Amino acid sequence: MEIRIGIANTGRELSFETNEAAAAVKKTISSALDAGATHISLSDSKGNAYIVPTAGLAYVELGSEESRRVGFVA
Repeated sequence: MEIRIGIANTGRELSFETNEAAAAVKKTISSALDAGATHISLSDSKGNAYIVPTAGLAYVELGSEESRRVGFVA
């Protein structure tokens, strides 16, 4: 699943693929925001870790969990 995170006052966004389910990522982000946490920690499918400050979040876009089709569809 692809995650895109927009950070306030920044022209670029953070975009990466993760193996986690969409529901788990959504729960992690919403619980951190509800609890007033200072940061969110996420990891991608390659093992890299991302720590994003919650104060700077502009938006979080969760992509679909479907795998992309390769080739032509008749």
